[in-house]
Amino acid sequence: MFSRREFGKFALAGLPLTIALANNAAKAVRIGVQSYSFRTMSLDDAIKAMKDIGISECELFSGHVEPRPNMPPMGPPPGGGGGRPQLTPEQQAARREAMQKAAEETKKWRLNVSMDHFKDIRKKFDAAGIVLQAYNYSFNDRFSDEEIDRGFVMAKALGVKIITASSTLSSAKRVAPFADKHKITVAMHGHSNLTDPNEFAKPESFAAAMAMSKYFAVNLDIGHFFAAGYDPIAYIEQNYKRITSLHIKDRKKDNGPNTPWGQGDTPIKPVLQLLKTKKYNIPANIEFEYRGEDTVAEVRKCYQYIKDALA
Repeated sequence: MFSRREFGKFALAGLPLTIALANNAAKAVRIGVQSYSFRTMSLDDAIKAMKDIGISECELFSGHVEPRPNMPPMGPPPGGGGGRPQLTPEQQAARREAMQKAAEETKKWRLNVSMDHFKDIRKKFDAAGIVLQAYNYSFNDRFSDEEIDRGFVMAKALGVKIITASSTLSSAKRVAPFADKHKITVAMHGHSNLTDPNEFAKPESFAAAMAMSKYFAVNLDIGHFFAAGYDPIAYIEQNYKRITSLHIKDRKKDNGPNTPWGQGDTPIKPVLQLLKTKKYNIPANIEFEYRGEDTVAEVRKCYQYIKDALA
């Protein structure tokens, strides 16, 4: 509720009541951002943008931590829109070769980097007053056991107790004993690929992973989950105790494209209202993935969309 004392403070300050109400309501839900939203920017610039926008929590994308590989350009998507571009066979071959080289270089970096690197990154977030929720380190089937283990060591150096991962069921089996060893939660991130049983997309995939370790949980992307044909509201209500965070984005149904928020079919507002009403301690993290010219301006719009939806 908006108390009379708060009402009086805002009135005396000359703050428009509609803005005051929106800000007060937003405090009832933890609003954060996946730093992947700022993937075209350096970490320092991303932190500055978060602070300027007013975002106080962050799920840190490994791409802002690790050296960025040199990859051949993918070009624009066919026919515009927000989907992935279609590559020629030659482009696909060049990209595979570049990815293999990048994976080898990244592996070497992971196994040799000083943990001071991660401690210094934590200091940057602390200085900006931004809470680090989790480290996004996506285990896959190419990871060695040493790389898996180092991910948990990195998370500890960052001072976080959660790793989020765009992973697979086969790699999750290998990660489980390391999660048990380090006692750090690994939250699996889903997409909308329903044809590959090794991918996280269906509720059954998340359930299978959570059965592997008590430290496994879910990082639910409501845009992907809805586009795959599932109801994020029902899933959150049934599994909120094992959901560490949400990724908020808008997509068209039936595996449609990412869209600016409000132009797709994802029930963003009902999900946010559910968090508010049920008082679930689950961060709602902005993930900017649709096409836009100005990243900071678009993330700012997303942040305002959430505040309006919670008003």
